[in-house]
Amino acid sequence: MIKIFKESIRKALGSANVFPTVLTPKAEMLQFIKQLQPKTTNHPLIRLGPDGDGGYLVPDDLEGIEACFSPGVSLISGFESDCTRRGMKAFLADKSVDRPGEENDRFHFTKKFVGAVSSSDFMTIDDWVASSLPSTNSDLLLQIDIEGAEYEVFLSASEALMRRFRIIVVEFHSLEQLWNKPFFNLAKRAFDKIQKIHSCVHIHPNNCCSAVERDGIEIPSVMEFTFLRTDRIEKSSPQTKFPNPLDFDNTPNPTMILPKNWYSQG
Repeated sequence: MIKIFKESIRKALGSANVFPTVLTPKAEMLQFIKQLQPKTTNHPLIRLGPDGDGGYLVPDDLEGIEACFSPGVSLISGFESDCTRRGMKAFLADKSVDRPGEENDRFHFTKKFVGAVSSSDFMTIDDWVASSLPSTNSDLLLQIDIEGAEYEVFLSASEALMRRFRIIVVEFHSLEQLWNKPFFNLAKRAFDKIQKIHSCVHIHPNNCCSAVERDGIEIPSVMEFTFLRTDRIEKSSPQTKFPNPLDFDNTPNPTMILPKNWYSQG
């Protein structure tokens, strides 16, 4: 009888376009967040790109990085331009635009999306790197902002390629959905894959969107994470002060400070 009642409730909610799901237990959420709390390292953070949207904090450990790979192209390419000023090539990709927002002799643009499978409109990140740099095995930098497709990109990337990325800067989307257990499981696998080789060194909430608070845990919907390959870290300690003086708001919306759950309180 209870089973029939539950099924009738699910059907009624589905007819109203409401789809209930299992909630992520609070203890699992807290453990997930704790593992992402940023570290200070022997490489101080610097800012590449503009003082606003499109600029990111990265460790000052750029010497010897051959190229920046940057899927997701907007009207602003200041981050990629700063990478080229540091001697890197810059590879950009986006099917939705015809060219980057600015001209640069060191820019190499591909009119495709980056995803989990290569096709006429998509390419995997492994295929992209292999076709762009076919004869090198040097360190790379990845900066990725592709409106939610980042999860599939990381889950489909090879471990060999992940080890080539000395620095990863990624804007993660829909983080409020971490309370949705199926989404949490998928997102956690993507974060775990990154953290197998890299350590989180900075988080900045994008004030484009709001945050969701539940059970005393506040989760901004969109956040920018910076990771450094762990073998580049000689010493580290918990980062206890946010925001960083080099952080800037992404939009004119009210400033959003990283919630305290997301970093060590000392």
